[in-house]
Amino acid sequence: MSFATADLCDAHEDQLALGTLRVLEPVFHLFSRTESFSGEALTLKVFEDNGLVRAVLQEKGAGRVLVVDGGGSLRSALVGGNLAQLAEQSGWAGIVINGCVRDALELNEINIGVAALTTCPRRCQQLGAGARDVPVQLPGALVRPGEWIYADIDGVLVASAPLE
Repeated sequence: MSFATADLCDAHEDQLALGTLRVLEPVFHLFSRTESFSGEALTLKVFEDNGLVRAVLQEKGAGRVLVVDGGGSLRSALVGGNLAQLAEQSGWAGIVINGCVRDALELNEINIGVAALTTCPRRCQQLGAGARDVPVQLPGALVRPGEWIYADIDGVLVASAPLE
């Protein structure tokens, strides 16, 4: 599906007013070759630990988007080139991270979407702590498991149901 988030907002102003379509704050940047991505959300809540992120990205993505609430930490990266490559191989459409990525040049070669706050060269712990399939609060909106994510260079949208 080819789309622009600005066009989706224009076409679904009624859903914006109802709150069934929400816009994340404009703090997310794309770090990927893919210019737009969308899919059903699988959510994680972690903090400076990407063990659970790795475990989930090893699963079949089936075109979904992994939404990771990393608490907005800027001290270490939750995803880098290796995990993004794993996500691509597993069939994920994209990853949205309330936190950092690293290996930005490698991410630009991967054919899935990656949106995050910024980059940080430091890796994080890999203990596997965190929660899966829970509502996560990202800047600007709550994201529930099973909702739909639409992301491009203009921003990230969260929809209660797929947009047509």
